[in-house]
Amino acid sequence: MRIIISPAKKMRIDNDSLDYYQLPQFIKDTEALKVYLKKLDYEKLKSIWNCSDKIASLNYERVHKMDLSSNLSPAILSFEGIQYQYMAPGVFSVKEFEYIETHLRILSGFYGMLRPFDGVVPYRLEMQSKLEGNDLNSLYEFWNRRLADKLFSESQCIINLASKEYSKCISKYLNKKVKFITCVFGEMIGNKVVEKGTLVKMARGEMVRFMAEKQIIDTEDIKNFRRLNYTFADHLSDENTYIFLKEGK
Repeated sequence: MRIIISPAKKMRIDNDSLDYYQLPQFIKDTEALKVYLKKLDYEKLKSIWNCSDKIASLNYERVHKMDLSSNLSPAILSFEGIQYQYMAPGVFSVKEFEYIETHLRILSGFYGMLRPFDGVVPYRLEMQSKLEGNDLNSLYEFWNRRLADKLFSESQCIINLASKEYSKCISKYLNKKVKFITCVFGEMIGNKVVEKGTLVKMARGEMVRFMAEKQIIDTEDIKNFRRLNYTFADHLSDENTYIFLKEGK
């Protein structure tokens, strides 16, 4: 089993808590992306990042000072988004860290696919970014099917906790041998299951924590998730989609 999640835009350096284990598997490709980004001027990069001047200035400086082999932090401790706050890896036990290092994969526009203890530096580059360059137009084209092929070589059972922007790097290349289960966290509004962005990120983080705490290796056990007032909706789910509905407020 492998669990896929999205990265977060906000990152930090944390090389004091725990050491990283290894460099990312696609580090040569990341080096190529770094070279490409360094060739772009400030305005072009700001357009790609679609952010404020403050954030653009920070990341422009990061690109030009970036060293992909020094001052590295474990990926799982580097991302600071809501999903990671609710996962709370900073208080994982050794057993839980071992579980996620084996089972969890973080999809990344810059690094391709990360294991939790791969050493990374802060960056900003979303998978859906429109690069519009002569040599590099789209990160989906750049990574192509390599991330999916690597993931499928590790496991034929994928639990999808990633956003659509990231999960389609994998789902686009599914074959009949691969079991791909997407977890949906929503509320019933009328006759529809509606997902709300922030709540979904919270639930995805909690699901990773739940799976690590329970050391889950059987997909059926995922259905026992009962956190943040979510419960499994058997009548709405199927073998490829596990729907969890939020009860109450």
